[in-house]
Amino acid sequence: MSPEQLAELEQAVRLARGVNASAEQRRRREAGLAALIDATRDMALRDGLDELLDTITCHARRLLNFDMAYVSLRLPDRGSYVRNSDGETTANSVGLEIDSGFGLGEWAQTKQAPFWTSDYLADDRFPHSRKIDEVVSAEGLHAVLAVPMSQGSTVLGALYGAHREVRHFTPDDVSLLRSLAVLSAFAIEEIRRMGRIQARAADAEAAGARLAERLGRMERLAELQARLTGLVLGGGALRDVVELAGAELDGVLVLRSADGRTLAATGDLPVLDPDRTVKAIADSHATGAPVAVTDTVWATHVTTGVAAPGVLLLQRESPLTSEDGRLLYAAGQTAALVQLFGHSAGAAAGPARDECLDALLTTSHPPRGMTERVRRLGLDPDGRHVVLAVRPEGAKQGEAAVWASSYSYRHYGLKTVRGDCLVLLLPGNDASSAARTVGDELSRFLGHPVTVGAAGPAAGLAPVAEVYQEARRCLDALVSLGGTGGTAAARDLGFLGLLLSDDHDVEAFIASTVGAVVDYDRKRSTHLVATLEAYFTSGSSPMRAAGHLHVHPNTVSRRLERITELLGPDWQKPANALELQLALRLLRARDAIRRHSDNTGEGAGTR
Repeated sequence: MSPEQLAELEQAVRLARGVNASAEQRRRREAGLAALIDATRDMALRDGLDELLDTITCHARRLLNFDMAYVSLRLPDRGSYVRNSDGETTANSVGLEIDSGFGLGEWAQTKQAPFWTSDYLADDRFPHSRKIDEVVSAEGLHAVLAVPMSQGSTVLGALYGAHREVRHFTPDDVSLLRSLAVLSAFAIEEIRRMGRIQARAADAEAAGARLAERLGRMERLAELQARLTGLVLGGGALRDVVELAGAELDGVLVLRSADGRTLAATGDLPVLDPDRTVKAIADSHATGAPVAVTDTVWATHVTTGVAAPGVLLLQRESPLTSEDGRLLYAAGQTAALVQLFGHSAGAAAGPARDECLDALLTTSHPPRGMTERVRRLGLDPDGRHVVLAVRPEGAKQGEAAVWASSYSYRHYGLKTVRGDCLVLLLPGNDASSAARTVGDELSRFLGHPVTVGAAGPAAGLAPVAEVYQEARRCLDALVSLGGTGGTAAARDLGFLGLLLSDDHDVEAFIASTVGAVVDYDRKRSTHLVATLEAYFTSGSSPMRAAGHLHVHPNTVSRRLERITELLGPDWQKPANALELQLALRLLRARDAIRRHSDNTGEGAGTR
């Protein structure tokens, strides 16, 4: 073969090899593009970040026949960390933190360009980190290729491919892994974007659920307020309000007046600190909302404007929500309305009630039809009633009359005005107790003292006029004796009450003063009454009393000690001693009369 032919043959071989190389390169590129398309399709099917990173490292490893592929993601304030890997033989790679400026990946991310080395541990072109070198050594890695993953100007991390043998990467290798990194960055950012959207959607859903729950509570509150209003308009009582609100609030509800009396309740409350309760009422009035008294008890004020503020107390174990607080406050205002409606009804019926009581006070023979008239006003004409004569000491008789109308209406009584006095006819047996209650409540309402004389009880309607006169005499006696602002019935005035009383009940006077001593003598056959008489007769001298009784002075002293136990420590004070001496004289007179009556009866029986 001639040289010319040999040259032509070599040229043909070179051309053939070039064609084969080009064909092989084209085939590799087509295979690489096909692999990228497969990777893109697989990444599009992934919903979670971990699942996506598994797909990325798996495709990266197959793409260039790497022994190992892994992904590092940026940390917010420092370097990056290995989040996922494929082909590892140790557990050291995933979770490895890479400090800023160390290793190929950090360089690739900083420079936004690929970096590779054929033999990592032997290459000193970049700063090494002991942690990274230990992992590379443990995995037996040599050649490492790192390409940045970024979305626009935002760097997400780096994609790595590594061989356990020395290898030199071609531009096509670098370009192919770079393309996969670009697609991976887009997929990662899309997953994160979808995560943010889902998080916002979840937040919106949760907010919607909270709003729906709140709207439900508000609807419940509006419905309950409507029911409470219906109770007021339908003439419901305080107990109806408390029971309805207590059931809705799932707790014990107690309504108390300003003086601490329970007006309505669904159960019992623990003992509360009075000072904290009063402060809670004041704070509730100032803020227009319930205030905590303890960890489990809340208070809201109940203010009508015609009486001192009361309080509505709620006890329950669960915390009070804002809607529950508004419900408790609404219940308190409803209770105030019920009380105010009662006051208004009492005021509206005032003239008729005044006229009725005026008629009863005028005569001891009530006119025809009075029984039915009293019954229509809510009183029992056959029941027992006490009469109170009330004199306000300030210049507020008009306000006192309004209060008395409401009070008598709420307590099924009658009220009228006589001169400078209010007159109340109230059901009951204890005139003294009724006088104290009215005196205390009206004094607080007016801010001025009131003086109350009381009498009764009167059985039926006929004695009302006489009982009223006795109440007026008690009132006049209080004022004359300097007891302005006090309250008293005849029995509270001692022997003076005996004179003021219409029935002059001597037995009651004796029993209220010296009765305990008389009963003691009768039960134990002692001589305390005789000792008490001798003691007063001898000028309160135990020694002289012993001489009168012909006993030892120590015996008198012991008897006086027993008397003190029975009558109390103040029995020797002048006023009390005077009443005791009067009672002893009446006792002797009564016994003498009884003995005379018994003797006369016996004599008549023998004739």
